[in-house]
Amino acid sequence: MANLKSAIKRIRKISKQTRVNRTRKSRFKNALKKMHSLIEKKNKKEALVYLPKFNSELMKIAKTGIIKKQNASRNISRVTKKISAL
Repeated sequence: MANLKSAIKRIRKISKQTRVNRTRKSRFKNALKKMHSLIEKKNKKEALVYLPKFNSELMKIAKTGIIKKQNASRNISRVTKKISAL
């Protein structure tokens, strides 16, 4: 356990940030799962409606550093390709 006052404060700060990061990562995973389920159901109309929100969600998460920007772009690209193939 930390003894210094500053170390105790850092532990508090890190635990708060961990909770925030965990929620952001779950938002990322949920967005991917929702989009993949729409693609599996071959529901092109709903997938196209959800696509802008999906792009926005992934870029917001990439901006905060939970995932890298290239990772978000790659996921968006692959999903868009799958939607157009439907």
